[in-house]
Amino acid sequence: MSAEHSRDAEHSALDDALDRAAEESTDIRRVADGGEITVVHLVRHGEVHNPDGILYGRRGGYHLSELGRQMADRVAEHFSGRDVTHVVASPLERAQETAMPIAKVHGLTLDTDERLIEAGNVFEGKTFGVGDGALRRPGNWKHLTNPFRPSWGEPYVDQARRMLAALGAARDAARGHEAVCVSHQLPIWTVRSFVERRRLWHDPRRRQCTLASLTTFTYQGDRIVSVGYTEPARDLVPPHLLAGARPVKGKSKAFGA
Repeated sequence: MSAEHSRDAEHSALDDALDRAAEESTDIRRVADGGEITVVHLVRHGEVHNPDGILYGRRGGYHLSELGRQMADRVAEHFSGRDVTHVVASPLERAQETAMPIAKVHGLTLDTDERLIEAGNVFEGKTFGVGDGALRRPGNWKHLTNPFRPSWGEPYVDQARRMLAALGAARDAARGHEAVCVSHQLPIWTVRSFVERRRLWHDPRRRQCTLASLTTFTYQGDRIVSVGYTEPARDLVPPHLLAGARPVKGKSKAFGA
């Protein structure tokens, strides 16, 4: 089988799996037009203090940097005056610390949803980025065989499924109002790609999901009717970390999201 046919088969299998996930999930079930409007914002956390450039993934102990706290405050300010009735975050510290100012400004208790957690990755705890030679290490090659699944971490289809469930739970908790969910770059981009019917495998440099950004899903009843994107803290984000920025050796390590 040619490489092209292999990729086509991979895509077809992935599409079938995603269609089954959509059918099984009550979170994007088809309903008649009409019903109240509910808005669910997926927020990526702020910058993390990580001077060693570790791919921290799901590891605990990684907190927002001073700049990250400024980003969190900026996002809270952005939501000030909005009709937010529910705030929930990934259990990881960087997400909790980003969500707390948002919950505080609305007088809400911060909830936690395990389904919003970062994607699993076999390179967790290591450096793996531009210019560090990770791709030349034979021990890493076995994890880089299938970019479509991907072979180095949590399958994209599993990320899409759990994130859709988390979105649906937030929608149900804030019916007719707005909910804020704080999560991580890859899961946010994966569920957005699924909802917009794009392929899930992608170039990480092309993700439109900058630090402290908002990916917003508007529901009519139980059906997602639009997806939006906002960067309220864009002026605080280092240029090399903006979506589409060219990699910079020593500054663009893939140390977690």
